[in-house]
Amino acid sequence: MHRSRLANVIIDCNDLQVATRFWTEALGTEVASEDPPYVFLRGGAGGLRVGLQLVPERKTAKSPVHLDFETDNLEAEVARLEALGARRQRFVDDWWIMEDPHGNEFCVVGRRPEDLTGDAAEWTP
Repeated sequence: MHRSRLANVIIDCNDLQVATRFWTEALGTEVASEDPPYVFLRGGAGGLRVGLQLVPERKTAKSPVHLDFETDNLEAEVARLEALGARRQRFVDDWWIMEDPHGNEFCVVGRRPEDLTGDAAEWTP
């Protein structure tokens, strides 16, 4: 018998300082540890950690894995993330496909306020 779990989501970037600034602000967290070429961020549901990995190359193709943000105010959350350096790619159904400063895709999905659990961060404009 053995046990396993998903422990990390790793985001490739070619500028660790820019990525660290964007993702700590976007996720409302701070750096937990730095061990180049990695930076791990504090927090995460169920022990899931977000790590940033310095890579030499820029992104050249669609990401096969991405993060989803859920929000009760789609436009306000998209604007907050744009102010941090994200870019809108396209609107699909009821969510935005976005890019972080390194071109990594993530989505911002609208939810009703009652659908967000108690672990949602609160942001003020």
